[in-house]
Amino acid sequence: MRIAFLVAPEGVEQVELTAPWKAVTETGDIPVLVSTKAGRIQAFNHLDKADTFPVDALVGDVSARDFGALVLPGGVANPDFLRTNEGAVALVKDFFELGLPVAAICHAPWTLVEADVLGGRTLTSWPSLRTDIRNAGGTHVDEPVRICEAGPNTLITSRNPDDLPEFCDALVTEFAKTGVPAS
Repeated sequence: MRIAFLVAPEGVEQVELTAPWKAVTETGDIPVLVSTKAGRIQAFNHLDKADTFPVDALVGDVSARDFGALVLPGGVANPDFLRTNEGAVALVKDFFELGLPVAAICHAPWTLVEADVLGGRTLTSWPSLRTDIRNAGGTHVDEPVRICEAGPNTLITSRNPDDLPEFCDALVTEFAKTGVPAS
């Protein structure tokens, strides 16, 4: 199955991209780096520049129908940029409308807030997003990982890089339930 990893051109927390990427690759799935700008994205280790990664596809050139699931890595700047990009927000909404699973870690739920897909859902995130999640109609919990099956799709969320083992286990398990074959 092809899995979209949606990131901004700059600001993604590197480990929140690379650990889930490795986890889905190990299952035989195909991760695809989707961004709003062609070329390479700049990852960060907190506030310090880290590695760059090649963009596989542009937001405007893909549809949620091209994938079986979506991963939204965090980093403060990454989701802050994505939530101001109309195409990125529309792509996220499409995953929810199609009932495809979505996984988001740390600050990534900011993009979900903007996409207006949190009503009636329970999720976790970086603590500073609690009020934003509540204001968007969601319920915030402080747990390493939360799987929410309210609504048309499964939403897997996690708080921070320390929770990556639980997050990666949950997302590969939930993604496997989609029944979409690897391609």
